[in-house]
Amino acid sequence: MSIHKTARGFFGNAISILGAATAVAAAVEGHRRPKDRDLLSLGIDPANFRMMRRG
Repeated sequence: MSIHKTARGFFGNAISILGAATAVAAAVEGHRRPKDRDLLSLGIDPANFRMMRRG
């Protein structure tokens, strides 16, 4: 595996996670439920997210 392929995978994954975090934050701020796909990207169980409450 070349270093370029590894770096591309790392940065692609990092950008994906940042995009999911941005989407979840925007949904929460807009009082909407985030998409399950975005929650799973962040390691959050969508079933448990429904039970969370904002402080």
